[in-house]
Order: sequence, then C-alpha cells, then structure tokens
Amino acid sequence: MKSRFFSLRLLVFLLLAPMESPAADPRRPNILWLIAEDFGQHLGSYGTREVSSPNLDALAKAGVRYTRFFTTAPVCSPSRSAFMTGMYQTTIGAHNHRSHRDDGYALPTGVRVLTDWFRDGGYFTANVRHMPPPIQWKGTAKTDWNFTYNGKPFDSDRWTDLKGHQPFFAQVNFQETHRAFHAPKHADPAKVQIPPYYPDHAVTREDWAAYLDSAMELDRKIGLVLQRLESDGLADNTLVVFFGDNGQAHVRGKQFCYDSGLLVPLIIRWPKNFPAPKHFQPGGVDDRLLAAIDLAPTMLDLAGISKPAKMQGEIFLGDHAAASRQYVFGARDRCDETVFRFRTVRDPRFRYIRNFTPERPFLQANEYKEKQYPVWNLLKELHAAGKLTPEQEALCASAMPAEELYDIEADPHEIRNLAGSVEHRAVLERLRGVLEKWIEESNDQGRQLEPPDVARRRGATRPQTNPQSGYNLDERSLEPTRLTLPARQL
Repeated sequence: MKSRFFSLRLLVFLLLAPMESPAADPRRPNILWLIAEDFGQHLGSYGTREVSSPNLDALAKAGVRYTRFFTTAPVCSPSRSAFMTGMYQTTIGAHNHRSHRDDGYALPTGVRVLTDWFRDGGYFTANVRHMPPPIQWKGTAKTDWNFTYNGKPFDSDRWTDLKGHQPFFAQVNFQETHRAFHAPKHADPAKVQIPPYYPDHAVTREDWAAYLDSAMELDRKIGLVLQRLESDGLADNTLVVFFGDNGQAHVRGKQFCYDSGLLVPLIIRWPKNFPAPKHFQPGGVDDRLLAAIDLAPTMLDLAGISKPAKMQGEIFLGDHAAASRQYVFGARDRCDETVFRFRTVRDPRFRYIRNFTPERPFLQANEYKEKQYPVWNLLKELHAAGKLTPEQEALCASAMPAEELYDIEADPHEIRNLAGSVEHRAVLERLRGVLEKWIEESNDQGRQLEPPDVARRRGATRPQTNPQSGYNLDERSLEPTRLTLPARQL
C-alpha cells in the first residue's frame, strides 16, 4: 500500500515539476523576418532620393545595416528555396522558377526547410497572414518553393498566436514592391535617379517613381508591424530581420545576375533583453560579403540550434561565425517560359558572369515582363526608332556576351564589360576559375536544361497544373497551395 502511495506522489511531483525544454528557455530570442519582394537597396538609409522610409531607417539606426547582402537567385522561387533551406538552389535542384509543383520532387536527404529545424529545437513557427485589428491588410503567407513539402511547414498564420508561443520563428511577407504597383503617389518622377541603361523618358520616370512609392508603402506597413511588436510586449525579446527576396522589380534587375538583380537590403535589430553577439554593433554598418543562404545557419545558431551538417550557408554572427566570405555566388535559370542559364561570382570589387546561353537576346520573349514592365516595351520602341544610347542599345542586341566582367567600384551600374580587357585578364581568369570550381563542388543541377515542353508550360509537368501552385499557404490547411488551371487554359 505504501509503495502504491509513494508511486502516486512521485507521479504528481513529476507532472507538476517545471519541464526543462527548449521552448521554455527564456535565454533564447524570438526571431521575426520581414521579407520584401523584388526590392533593392532603395531606402533613405541606403542613400536613395525621393523615398521616405522612417521606419526602416529607424530600424537600421537601432540595429546594423548590411551593404553587401546578395540573394543566390534574382527571382523569388529559387531564391526562397535557397534561403529557406540554407542551400544553393542549384545544389538541391530548385533552380528553375516555379518548378516541381506537380511531380512530388523532394529535398535531398539531410536538407530540410528552416522551420523544421526550428520546431525540432522547440520553436513555434508562423508565416503571418492575419494581423490583429486595427491593421486591416494581410501578409501574403508566401512560400513559393521549388520542391514538394508534405504537411504544414508553419504552425500558424496568425499574429495573435505569437505571444503565447515563445520562443517563435515568424515571418511576415510583403507584396508592395512586387508588380503591379498600387501605392499612393509620393515620389516626384522628375527627381528620381534613373540608371544609364534605361531611357530617360517619361515612361521610365513614372515607373521608377511608382516603385519608390511602393517602397514607402512597404515602410508604412512595416512600421505598423513594429508598433504591434512593441505593444504586445515582444520587442525586447525579438530579433528583427528585414531583407528582400531578390533584387529590384525593373527590366535589368529581377531575373538577371547583376547587382540590380541580386543585391538587396538587410537590416538586423538585436533585442534589448539579450547581449549582442560578436560581429554585431548596434547603429553600425557592415560591409562584409553575405549570401542570403547565410541567414538560415546564423538564425539557428543564435537560437542555440546547431548548424545542420549539409547546410551550405555560413554563420556570420556570434561565437561560431565563419571567416568573412571572399566570394558570393548567384544563378539564374528558366524564369516563366524564358530559358537562360547564367552563373555569377562576386568579390568585394568585381562581378563575373558566365552566360551558357549567349545566343539568346536579353529581351527574349517573356510574357510577365512584357505585361508588367513598361520600360521593357519602351526599349523596343526606341530601339526601332534609333533613339537609344549605346548603354541602352546593349539591352536590345540580338545576343548576349558569353562572359561579363565589371569593376563595381569604378562602374557601379555594370555597363562597361571588361571581359576583353588585357589589363583585367588576371581578374577574369581568377573569377572564371572560382566560378567553375563552385559549379563543380556545389554539384550544380542546372547543367541539363529542362525539357522544352516543361519550359513552355512554365515548369509544370502536367498540362492541368497551374504554375502558381505552391505560391503561398492554403488558408485552411496551412499547407502549400495546390492549384489547377481552368479548362479553357489547358
């Protein structure tokens, strides 16, 4: 009898005793990612005129602003497939835009979506769609991965679930800087700064001003999120990370492997209730070369979760930070129905691009850009009329260079190709060799192009598949969406 009574008391004690679990550990910060679409470094804190971005500028002042943060792809789905796994999209077969939406393609063994690693480590995860009143807009809950994920990649899509589930890893995705632009007008088209490879024309200026207007609307909404974080009592315990999923939504930006397509903002604010890690100085500016795939292992490490063995990204903050990168790499493959294959490497000064499809023109047919980018069509019109400068004419050529080399310090717009320069031969050969080595060592899966019929269907292997399938989370199941085309479009 005494033995049964003792066992009962022991059971009650164990049930009531505090549990030692990662989820209950107050020493670990919450992590909030604020992700902009198709956005370059066009904020006041980065020196852009005609844009007012007080909220993100204040975030940069309180945190660290990074000047050389590059995505590994210049379009959303391969880029997101990369930074959400910490792997090069070319290594994991996720390099073609909106691919593997209907063929059951799985990630390689040992590679997982970042949220799975976080959940194993005791974190709650959310891709926030629903914001609490008085905020009336929704996050996009975007995923857009080029592989099949079975089940729920996030635990919730509601902001109100965060406070009661700490520590959390959450993200809010913002559509504003993705076309079509729809923000209130603020920027003066006459005062915006136009890159020299675009015509200085009313159409160009209006379009660029609309992009900056969208940046201002993005800043306004981020301000509301940061205010809510504060009013919920979460700000002092939450690491805030703002960045773009790929480069700017302009003709020579998104989808192309120049700085304009790969260089994006990164701002990190450290929470007050935690000591700042090594390599982080609040109010500072960090010029190190960073790749977007470095976010995954860095966030895990800051949460006390070991970097997975296969993860290619490098830790850049804290005690386990790797040595500074010498190079960052990028790749572009099929986008929509348009097939190119570019590979690029960037060091602190030079960018080298290898084009494996040089016979195809820069303005190769692309329905998305023809419909959404007015300067795309303007270039064609002014080319036919003989009204373009040499820098602008280069975009209308019937073919592209097989190799490009740019001195970013002397030529930040990347308009003077030095690939044929005797003076720069050593740089060309060095970067060519570095890129070739990366292609081999990273096991680039893009060496074999997709079948032409798959490319024509924009990545779908079945005629009925909507290429937008998997774009975001389903409202009810919280699984990536599964979409089919209407019968009239088959």
